[in-house]
Amino acid sequence: MRDLILLVIVIGAIPYILKSTHIGVMVWSWLAIMNPHRMAFGFAQTMPFSMIVAITTMISFFFSKQPRRFPVTPVTVLLILWVIWMTITTSLSLNPTDAWPYWLRVIKIQFMTLLMLALVWDKEKLNMLVWVVTMSLAFFGIKGGVFAIVHGGNYMVLGPDESFIAGNTEISLALTMTLPLMRYLQTTATNKWVWRGMLAGMMLTTLSIVASYSRGALVAAAAMGMFLWLKTTGTKKVGLAFIMVIGVVIILAFIPDKWFDKMSTIKSYDQDQSAQGRINAWWFAVNLAKDYPITGGGFKTFTEGLFLRYAPNPADFHDAHSIYFQVLGEQGYVGLLLFLLLGFLAWRAGSAVIKNCRDKPDLRWAQDLAAMIQVSMVGYAVGGAFLGLAYFDVPYLLMALLVMLKVITEQTASAQPHDLGVPPKKSVTAPFVRSRQVTNRSANFS
Repeated sequence: MRDLILLVIVIGAIPYILKSTHIGVMVWSWLAIMNPHRMAFGFAQTMPFSMIVAITTMISFFFSKQPRRFPVTPVTVLLILWVIWMTITTSLSLNPTDAWPYWLRVIKIQFMTLLMLALVWDKEKLNMLVWVVTMSLAFFGIKGGVFAIVHGGNYMVLGPDESFIAGNTEISLALTMTLPLMRYLQTTATNKWVWRGMLAGMMLTTLSIVASYSRGALVAAAAMGMFLWLKTTGTKKVGLAFIMVIGVVIILAFIPDKWFDKMSTIKSYDQDQSAQGRINAWWFAVNLAKDYPITGGGFKTFTEGLFLRYAPNPADFHDAHSIYFQVLGEQGYVGLLLFLLLGFLAWRAGSAVIKNCRDKPDLRWAQDLAAMIQVSMVGYAVGGAFLGLAYFDVPYLLMALLVMLKVITEQTASAQPHDLGVPPKKSVTAPFVRSRQVTNRSANFS
């Protein structure tokens, strides 16, 4: 039944994609992030749904009259350089057999992110994308929270098989990043039942994160919670602090003793086999980068064979377990610089949005969204230090959202009062690359 439902949804979406190209980006993002085919039991597991949607989206892109503009900003330029650099390192990979298939997987993500940047150019489409990204992950948070309640938190919450978020640490970090986005959707909700539903969803997602038994997620959630509290202004700080304390007390009262035993190993990392394995993998990346400082080893460098040459303890083989050491080992110091700079510039774009929208009620939604994305990025930056999700879809989608927010808010501020929310015909703050000439009618983005 699940297979048929998924097939009907994808096939049914094709006419809408052909009519409105941005719908294709939404559907593809849902398939890529949520991986619904991994929860089916039959033919849907191997059906190329993402490829079908991607091809349909490209056909629509070339033949649709929907306006397209690609923003030329520091973030988008760096994103293209990042794609080029990953292609170069793959061509020089130490493990080309596994590197090229993984490169194809990563490039598909980056390509659709760039396509999204050319299509999503108004508040309605932007919020639609936020809903898709958020609920694709919140599904696992709500499901995992219910699972934890039913089983008393005695079993580990996991993600969908053969996906970026399959493991307990991966799904926990993804859910940690999702919480701020859920908070944004709650603050913009006009229906009280949506508001209440989002609150319940956040509580279940938090419980799901705890029940993942991930120490990295615990550290990330703590850092993210502190940053969220600092970003909150006025009397809301007191209310937020109260909610956080009550939530922590309830969760800690619910969690079994073995969860505390697992978390207590953070203090004694030098005696914990898993922690020592991660440190061994980090030194492997550093040692490999000494021999290949420019390009690193390419995708899928963390192999048992190369561990024999570069790891302090060759017998203790582990994956990267850190976005930073993963990039260092696979993309070299140049790739690590591009990766860090990409995050920094995206953060700067978010700060610019917050500054530009201050004291502008019509743009309060953009200010709130930028702030919550920054909170999510804090979770990724901290939690990512302990697991290898350097090429995960969501961080790049969030960076793209910040770029679009920045350009949209700058254009809106420059528009006449009666044109608020509608981008002007000519950009005043950032150059654009036009994919084609459009009529006056099709230039209206609303």
